[in-house]
Amino acid sequence: MSYFVYIATNKTNRVLYTGVTNNIVRRMSEHKEGFIEGFTKKYRVKKLVFVQEFKSIQDAIVSEKKIKGWLRKKKIELIKGLNPTFEDLLF
Repeated sequence: MSYFVYIATNKTNRVLYTGVTNNIVRRMSEHKEGFIEGFTKKYRVKKLVFVQEFKSIQDAIVSEKKIKGWLRKKKIELIKGLNPTFEDLLF
């Protein structure tokens, strides 16, 4: 099984949301359809801009917590390292 740490944003790239899931396609569909209440629905977080795969849930959670602790600038640098134009990686 694979686990994914991801960063998603809204249309204008103004907010960043970091999460973990075992099914990135399903999770991003939930974000896009507004099924997840709270922050992601309120700020219309629907665009996947960074994803990293792990074989262990423990490793994925450690990575997610590390990224969540970073300043916005460092998160943006991480995203731009793999996706310089903030394109939606799934749709």
